[in-house]
Amino acid sequence: MTSSGPERLADVAAVVIGRNEGERLRRCLLSVIPKVTLVVYVDSGSTDGSAEMARTLGARVVELDTRIPFTAARARNVGFDEALRIAGNVTCVQFVDGDCEVEPGWLEAARAYLAEHPQTAVVFGRRRERHPERSVYNRLCDLEWSVPPGEVKSCGGDAMIRAGALRQSGGYRSDLIAGEEPELCVRLRAEGWTVVCLDRPMTRHDAAMTRFSQWWRRAKRAGYAFSEGAHIHGAPPERHWVVETRRAWIWGIGIPAFIILATVAAGPVALLLSLVYPIQIARLYVKRRTCKPEPLASSVFDVLAKFPQSLGQMTFYRDLLLRRTGELIEYK
Repeated sequence: MTSSGPERLADVAAVVIGRNEGERLRRCLLSVIPKVTLVVYVDSGSTDGSAEMARTLGARVVELDTRIPFTAARARNVGFDEALRIAGNVTCVQFVDGDCEVEPGWLEAARAYLAEHPQTAVVFGRRRERHPERSVYNRLCDLEWSVPPGEVKSCGGDAMIRAGALRQSGGYRSDLIAGEEPELCVRLRAEGWTVVCLDRPMTRHDAAMTRFSQWWRRAKRAGYAFSEGAHIHGAPPERHWVVETRRAWIWGIGIPAFIILATVAAGPVALLLSLVYPIQIARLYVKRRTCKPEPLASSVFDVLAKFPQSLGQMTFYRDLLLRRTGELIEYK
């Protein structure tokens, strides 16, 4: 779908990625199609008619080869290449996940910022959860998206990126099953570009996360990404995700292993050492209660997350040892 109507941003394309997003995808596409010169939807093996719906709405659709493992990074690269192939005048690309809806005014504000700041490669804003009232897991996601405005180290999946900078960097690493956006930002910043968060709404995200098992898988995926990111960019000066990786090892594996060994050596009294976990929760709660929403829930789940994160890290090192490609860890 191409158009040069006066209401559209003539040099901006949107790349939407998705898999079985249904009505969420419809909302996403309708939020960008009237605003930009081209919308490319990249489908990762949907079985709910997403590709057909996107075509009906006017998007250019690319369906990924199902014989090659799906990753969000792969989908974004394919969409980016297709956008540049079709619309040679594109200078900026808005990447957006198919479960998100772009807020009114965001595309214009992001494009204007990039035009005024030639050293900025990536600009993003506030992503909010669509239904935080439906579960504590959705509310925790909403907190996760809250980033102080200004120059930052990385962005998430929704962001407007300068096409020249993305092309110069080589794009996303298609083999990463998670954490591909921060990894890209590490390379962009190393090349002298900046990443900026604007103090304005960008997208509405629908995590649709209502079960503990979904939260657990998502945390496991984060652990996998932490270890892979540290493996790639953990050396000084970046030290990418080294701290997050160490925390998961210590709280998710190290302390439990020590408690088990101490119990074997000293008897059941050593189980009192497990009180370190509620003590850590209390410490975080006291620190957050006057300055952050959901202080108790975020404290409890931050500590609890170290267990699935450590499992994700072990999965990464197993894959690395066996020279296997990581498999997607989906929570929906």
